[in-house]
Formats: sequence, C-alpha cells, structure tokens
Amino acid sequence: MFKTELCDILGIEYPIIQGGMVWICMHELCSAVSEAGGQGVLAAGGMTVDELKEEMKLVKGLTKKPFGVNVPLLRPDAEELIDASIAGGVSVISTSAGSPKRFTGKIHDAGLKVIHVSPNVTLAEKGALAGVDAIVVEGIEAGGHDGFDEITTMALVPQAVDRVSIPVVAAGGIADGRGFVAALALGAKGVQVGTRFAATHEARAHPKFKEAIVNVTDTGTVLTARTIAPARGVKNSLTDRINKAEMAGATAEELYEMIGEGRSQMAAQNGDIDEGTVYCGQIGGMITGLKAAGDVVKEIISEAEAIVKGLGGLIG
Repeated sequence: MFKTELCDILGIEYPIIQGGMVWICMHELCSAVSEAGGQGVLAAGGMTVDELKEEMKLVKGLTKKPFGVNVPLLRPDAEELIDASIAGGVSVISTSAGSPKRFTGKIHDAGLKVIHVSPNVTLAEKGALAGVDAIVVEGIEAGGHDGFDEITTMALVPQAVDRVSIPVVAAGGIADGRGFVAALALGAKGVQVGTRFAATHEARAHPKFKEAIVNVTDTGTVLTARTIAPARGVKNSLTDRINKAEMAGATAEELYEMIGEGRSQMAAQNGDIDEGTVYCGQIGGMITGLKAAGDVVKEIISEAEAIVKGLGGLIG
C-alpha cells in the first residue's frame, strides 16, 4: 500500500523523504531512513566537500538502498557539492535556496534525479520548468527557513498539485500517519518529514536540542526575522530579542547582526538552546519522546494503513 509515482522515481519503498536538516542529517540518520524504506538525505549545507565525501562513504557502508544529498544553492561551492554527490553514488540531489535550472541537466546526465524545495506555487512552477523530477512544497508550519508568503501546507499542496504536472511532495506539519494520509488526500505523491526525524536517536543533534523539541508545546515555536529571512524555531531568548527588535523597526543590517552566524550550529551541536536557534516545526507539540528513525518510517505507514481502512467505513 502507498506505493506512489514518487516511489518509482526515487526507487524507494515508501514515499517518505527525510528533510535535509543542517548539522543533524548525517550518515547515521540518512542510512537508517533509507534502510527502513524511505529516502534518507544527507544535509550538505553544513559540510565541506571533503566531509560530504566521507559521510557518503559511511552511508554506503550501512545501507545498499538509495539515498540523497540536499544542497542549498546559495552555497558558493554548490557546484562542487553537487559534483561530489554525483561521484559519491547518491541517487537523488535535493536542491533548495536558489534556482535548480543551472544544475538540472548535469545531474540528469549523470543518471540522478533532482528534487527541488519551494515555498509557493510560482517557485514550484519555475522548478518544474527547470526540469526537476519532483517538487517539495513546504508550508509555513515547517521548522527552519520558511517562505515570505507564509502559506500553510493545507493551502499550498492542492494549489501546487493543480499547477504542476510533476509529483508534488508535501512538507510542513507532518510527523505521523495522519499527516501522511492528509497529504495524499490533498494530491501529494509523498511527504517530506523534518522535525520528527530530528527527534530520533540517530539524529546528529545535541541531547538538549532533542529535549527542546520533545518539550515544546503547540504554541512553543515562532517565526523570526519575517522581513529578511523567515525561520521557525523554539521560542527562547534569541527569538524574543529578534522579534522585539523587528517590531521596533530595526533595519535589515541590525537584524542580521543580531542573528549573527552559527546560531543553528550553536544549538544543534553545542546544546545552547537559549542563545542558539532550535529549528522546530509547529508539529513538535505532538512529539513526546525520541524514537529510532526506522520506527518512525514504519509507524507512519502502519498508522496510515489503519486510517485508510477506518475511513472506508465512513462511506455509506
């Protein structure tokens, strides 16, 4: 059950993609998700080219199943990361934060697939015109960097499905079988899951970072820097300062200086969850404990199967 067109494109068992979360998605998490039948993804955004090469080797030592790499195109060395990914034996490259048009041909010529992440329909259409194989549309519920338009996943997915002819993958606010079934009902061919995989044993994140996700409530995340670089994370001293400054009319330069560099690394790797950025989606409020990444994949599918069977009984 739940074998969609996305499964055929990516060569995976279940249409579940693990989001490419910087500092968190290393070989342990990527291999576990792929081995469980989903699409594991290495987050190259926080790696050097040499580090990426080493991580790919480690993934291949843990699973023979397909895996991918996420490359933020704003990286000045994006092409080097893409070249390394091609040479490293991945099956798909996920691109974000820029236009994939420049690289799609090269990636396809190497026999790989391309997935692009978009926050609105217009950019999804541009990605489709660039020749990518599937589009991930990400709603404002998602943790990490979000779109300026603040479109919810529920509203974004069906509009994207109606406007592009390639498979659409839903992201933002999905962490269990209920979200999975809802995404398919909206017309998506699969889901991309981030926060739920960040709260797993295999995620390369500091214990305090994972604890912050487990303890967050439904109102415990917030968007910061809406005018320059919207991002969602757990509320803390840093988010309070940024949002107060923005509301008081701080300039872009002042906001960038306040945000600084390395805030996500400060939280994810060093465990400073008050002055670092704890990227977390709104769905974090339903996560009550850590799980094995493979169990997350299996539980999403088993829950979804039960839900679909139950819905059948509603048809009179």
